[in-house]
Amino acid sequence: MEPSSLELPADTVQRIAAELKCHPTDERVALHLDEEDKLRHFRECFYIPKIQDLPPVDLSLVNKDENAIYFLGNSLGLQPKMVKTYLEEELDKWAKIAAYGHEVGKRPWITGDESIVGLMKDIVGANEKEIALMNALTVNLHLLMLSFFKPTPKRYKILLEAKAFPSDHYAIESQLQLHGLNIEESMRMIKPREGEETLRIEDILEVIEKEGDSIAVILFSGVHFYTGQHFNIPAITKAGQAKGCYVGFDLAHAVGNVELYLHDWGVDFACWCSYKYLNAGAGGIAGAFIHEKHAHTIKPALVGWFGHELSTRFKMDNKLQLIPGVCGFRISNPPILLVCSLHASLEIFKQATMKALRKKSVLLTGYLEYLIKHNYGKDKAATKKPVVNIITPSHVEERGCQLTITFSVPNKDVFQELEKRGVVCDKRNPNGIRVAPVPLYNSFHDVYKFTNLLTSILDSAETKN
Repeated sequence: MEPSSLELPADTVQRIAAELKCHPTDERVALHLDEEDKLRHFRECFYIPKIQDLPPVDLSLVNKDENAIYFLGNSLGLQPKMVKTYLEEELDKWAKIAAYGHEVGKRPWITGDESIVGLMKDIVGANEKEIALMNALTVNLHLLMLSFFKPTPKRYKILLEAKAFPSDHYAIESQLQLHGLNIEESMRMIKPREGEETLRIEDILEVIEKEGDSIAVILFSGVHFYTGQHFNIPAITKAGQAKGCYVGFDLAHAVGNVELYLHDWGVDFACWCSYKYLNAGAGGIAGAFIHEKHAHTIKPALVGWFGHELSTRFKMDNKLQLIPGVCGFRISNPPILLVCSLHASLEIFKQATMKALRKKSVLLTGYLEYLIKHNYGKDKAATKKPVVNIITPSHVEERGCQLTITFSVPNKDVFQELEKRGVVCDKRNPNGIRVAPVPLYNSFHDVYKFTNLLTSILDSAETKN
């Protein structure tokens, strides 16, 4: 199960198959990997949807009592079983002691967010004082951009990847409009080379070097929502700061997915949501990071009373004592019920550790890639089989757990057939299906079953054609 640091996932799969005296695509490989998986018990910490409960399922094609193959943690993570317990604790507190709940219990409502920040710090690689849990991702992005983006006649651009997540795109457009800037001149988007799906790091660094003197802020994804590409955060940060740019990241698809060391990398600011890999539920409380080096120089443009020091907050004298750093950007009291959901998930992360989860993830997604390429790679075109193309980078350091796959047959048809059989993934325009085996609750046998279903669907498509 545990590949050496020099062993690629494909090599691990082939080695285990040789040890078991079977083909690498044999079910015994998946079962062996699950047996050796030291993290497998964490699956029991989550509710796994049953096939019979999923709206698109065709019950004539499945065993309705089986668990779904849930490969959509990149969109919405599964519910930790402790969420209900923690919610009931706070609802019970509200019912029994009402306003006294602000100051008592393991999650006092006034400081509910602070009670779990310590569980977040190792996931993003930051000090507790560099993290705030508040709002939603795009709200936090706007709050931070208002302070970091201060355009001048010479330095007025925002650099981002082309086809960034729409909310980021709109946020950047509106920030430029707020300053009266021309979007076409000020919004610098880097596109992949012609015929390629993902960006090359050398092309990103070249743009920064050539145009950095006119760039005020670089804002990239940590992991791209569509392609699944994991950008080189430390390299982009170092290059941008060398040219005098502030460098920030949207970590929606990176947090809880890949290892992050925001403090050590010197990232200026970052934002993330909590409902994907962090499993905090739809609309969960988001997070923000500002490096401690900016604690006394970067201040919020918009202030609320939860950015005021707690020790004097309730003096109500209207004399602002701003908390240094990102906690000064907090505006209102934390939503305690959302804190509960995140708390339940973060406790699981603490037990599992990001390092161990990432190690499993590399092999889990590598196993998925191996089976797909073995069954339906480009080299199969001569056999007249449908071709499956993985557009996510093949180098493990350039991706998280997600693979985005395209097909030589209509992806809509493939997606619908997967849904009918209890596979939960998603279809994204223009032509991709995103598949994300999550190491906390997905198994190697999930991957094996998925690829078998995909094979049967594509074989059927081949027969029809």
